[in-house]
Order: sequence, then structure tokens, then C-alpha cells
Amino acid sequence: MNKLLTVGSLIMLSIVATACNKAEDTAEVQHDVQKAQADRAENVAEARKDGAESINSQQQDVNAAQRDVNEARHETSYEVAIAKVEGDYKVAKESCEALSGTAQRNCKDQAESTYKVAKAQAESLKPNT
Repeated sequence: MNKLLTVGSLIMLSIVATACNKAEDTAEVQHDVQKAQADRAENVAEARKDGAESINSQQQDVNAAQRDVNEARHETSYEVAIAKVEGDYKVAKESCEALSGTAQRNCKDQAESTYKVAKAQAESLKPNT
């Protein structure tokens, strides 16, 4: 019985295998090719759309990061300018201490005047936040 079942299975398998190699009708092949081409076109269009959306999203992230960098650069420039102005003012005032009387007063007035002008220039660097 097992031999008969095995032989029968082999015969059926060979019939099925032979049927698979049979050429399809030309109209059916043409229909299948057109469907595959349409699927391909749809998949390519969808991939392009998804890719464009991804690139656009990444570009927005890059633009936001660039704005952050620019803001940090402006803030740093301002902070450095203020630190320099205040440091220069302190140095100038301390240098005036070597003088006495009117010369010292004039020196401190000049230091303060220079400080005010420099601070106004530094304030112009202050970012708008």
C-alpha cells in the first residue's frame, strides 16, 4: 500500500510540475505584465513621495538647528563683548588709582565715558529674545 501511495504521489507531482511549465495565454501574460508595470509605477511614486517627505522633514530639522546655532553665536558674541567692556572699565579705573587729585578724577571720568560708549556698542549685539 505504501508503494502505491508513493508511486501515486510521484505521478501527481510530475503532472503538477509539467502543468507549471505550460505557457500562459498571450493575452493573460500581457495583462499580468501591465499589472506588474502599474504596481511598479505606483511603488516607485510612493517611494519618491515618502523620500521627499523624509528629506523635507530632515531639512526642517537642519534649519531649526542652524537657527539655534546662530542664536547661540549671537548670544555668545554679546556676552563676550559685555565681559570685555566691563573688564576694560575695571582695568581703566584701577589704572587711575596711580594718579591723584584732579588727574585721578579726570582719568576716572574718561574711563566711565569710554565704558558707556563701549557698553552701548556691545548692547547693539544683544540678541532679540
